[in-house]
Amino acid sequence: MTDEPLERLRVAVRRTRELTLNRAETGLGHEEADDSVGTFGTDNALGFDPFPLLEALHRSGVRVVVIGQVAGIMHGSTELTGDLDLLWDGAPAHAPALAAAFTSVNAQLTGETSRPLANHPSSFLSPKVQFTSPGASGDCCTPALPWGNLQVRECLDRAGTTVDPGGLEVHYVSREDLIQMRRALGRPKDLRRADELDSFASER
Repeated sequence: MTDEPLERLRVAVRRTRELTLNRAETGLGHEEADDSVGTFGTDNALGFDPFPLLEALHRSGVRVVVIGQVAGIMHGSTELTGDLDLLWDGAPAHAPALAAAFTSVNAQLTGETSRPLANHPSSFLSPKVQFTSPGASGDCCTPALPWGNLQVRECLDRAGTTVDPGGLEVHYVSREDLIQMRRALGRPKDLRRADELDSFASER
């Protein structure tokens, strides 16, 4: 296994493409994901490729942190996923650049009730906005979204950064914070993945 976080993700994207190549659509999106299998079992895994959006976010200059299972993969998780979850600071001054990044990859936005939203800076100021783009769908969150007792804003400061040979810079949540996020959510897949991440420490 590679030790480079972004190469781990590229390997996972290729593996996802291979495993879903002949899979028929089910009509299920990431919000209908099974609590055990996760979004790999939904249509969002078909053609999943978070790199165009990650590259657009890098170009935007806004510090956006990858969370969820994409971050888990970057830390070494072997479980595949079909969505990209993101966390940013929610500062209104950063929202225009963020909206421009999502617009550049033809992302469509929806609110908590699945109501379509304009790709406008104000749409990103909600605690969570859902997005769908040709390569990746998921949630874009701010620290206003509740995570139990976890102080999510501090996770932004503790996030790691990796840069690939082509210059792509990606910020991703620390392993310890991701474990806490998993345990706060408490679904079967989250607890299983938290245990997997925990096991990495004992292997070192």
